[in-house]
Amino acid sequence: MKSQPIQIKELHQIAQNKLNQGDYVKAHALCVQIIEQQPRHADAYFLLGIINSEIGQINKAIQLIEKAISFKPLGEYFAHLAKCYSLVGNMSAVLAAIKHVPVEQVNQGLTLDTIGVALSRVGDHQKALCYFEKALSQQKDNPAYFYNYAVSSKFAGLFEQAKKAFETAIELSPDHYQAHFALSDLGGVTKENNHIARLLSLLDVNSHPDSSLHIGHALAKEYEALGEYDKSFEVLERVKQQKLATIDYKFSDDDQLFDYLSQFPVADNVTQLGHDSSQPIFVVGMPRSGTTLVERILSNHTDVKSCGELQDFGVAVKEVTGTSSQRVLDVETLQAAQSIDFAELGKRYIQRTKAVTDNSPKFIDKLPFNFFYIDLIRKALPNAKIICLLRNPMDTCVGNFRQLFSINSPYYSYAYNLQTIGRFYAEFYQLANRWESSNTDNFMLLNYESLVATPEQKIRELLEFCGLSWQEKCLHAEQNTAPVSTASKVQVREPINAKSIGRWKKFGPNTKSLESFLQHVGIPID
Repeated sequence: MKSQPIQIKELHQIAQNKLNQGDYVKAHALCVQIIEQQPRHADAYFLLGIINSEIGQINKAIQLIEKAISFKPLGEYFAHLAKCYSLVGNMSAVLAAIKHVPVEQVNQGLTLDTIGVALSRVGDHQKALCYFEKALSQQKDNPAYFYNYAVSSKFAGLFEQAKKAFETAIELSPDHYQAHFALSDLGGVTKENNHIARLLSLLDVNSHPDSSLHIGHALAKEYEALGEYDKSFEVLERVKQQKLATIDYKFSDDDQLFDYLSQFPVADNVTQLGHDSSQPIFVVGMPRSGTTLVERILSNHTDVKSCGELQDFGVAVKEVTGTSSQRVLDVETLQAAQSIDFAELGKRYIQRTKAVTDNSPKFIDKLPFNFFYIDLIRKALPNAKIICLLRNPMDTCVGNFRQLFSINSPYYSYAYNLQTIGRFYAEFYQLANRWESSNTDNFMLLNYESLVATPEQKIRELLEFCGLSWQEKCLHAEQNTAPVSTASKVQVREPINAKSIGRWKKFGPNTKSLESFLQHVGIPID
């Protein structure tokens, strides 16, 4: 009888070793074996949760870690639970988990870093920095800790602090490709001060598509800063094509979504369908079209809080429909959503976001791809406001091609090929103009070029549309001190300007095929 605890202890140690080696199949089998002998073995459930998290089964990982916590509420478990919830965009659950692990009570570097990453993912960079700083005080030679600390510093606008931390991460791990890209992304590149030689040597020895993608984007940014636009474009084409070859993406999947949405007539009267909250302001549109600028303008108003790019509406749709498909957004789910209780959908969205809205009179949800849900938003939240950005097609498409988006997000698979970006934009353009022509009260199509050309006029219109009083400070988005976690983190800290208009023209002949396509489908490019 006494041999059983020893046997379980040995199995547990082997399972941990297999997990650390990436042998998830063997680690999983060992954890199951432990649970068969000791059904309340908390760490076996926790390790199963980690395994499922590593293979992308996040919801199952959450269930397993919560089971572990029910047996033994350890700080390490709550930290990883928060991380998993951050991966599915459940901000309220992240914050609830982190309440169990206040920074002053945590002393393990890995646990501190894990909590910091979760907070960073949900946009609370100031709080994340507290955890990262303590993690670094525990372990000063971990490049991942310096990198994560630098990312939150960058999003919080602490650019010099971020630069030093990225450089330290690279010193500790010379092939840390994420740090190389992030450093180049901070700008400040000159002929005398650049990293091109270092990046070229790394690109030559890196064959993994993810590392090449990061190094290639870093090189492209530095070439562009030096005015070498052909080289910038060429390296982007090379690394994006390499990455595209490794993913299962077909434009027809996106095309089906647009086709489905174009079939439905715009509902005239939706006020009796949904939840009555007037808090949400949805800012949607193509990435790189000015959505972050509008968010910064509006959130500088005293009655508005920005909650960043929330996943909650799409997740709420998926939860209410209960479809079995693996994706959150697909035609099957949109079809099922036509027959749901729209009041329940609106209520669920408001409940999911409550932990981060702080009962503000208005809050902003700036997930660009919520444009796929405009019809459902209007039905579920008829008093919400929807602002859709429309920017010059060439600037938008080239901007998408130049941008390194999240490589793990299903939303951005279209962005690895310039022609595919053009096709995606054309479909979005038709959808946005369809909504504009419907003259619905809670939808506004806002032209980016008009906004930067006549900011006071357009900002007055924006505030009136949102039911907000005029405040002079909204003209000065650059004075907004809130963290920003998007690709526009540097630009939005400058006064409103037109510097980026027409940037696509610098790439010359590389964009000719895109121009021809857009003109062919009737989209004006000037």
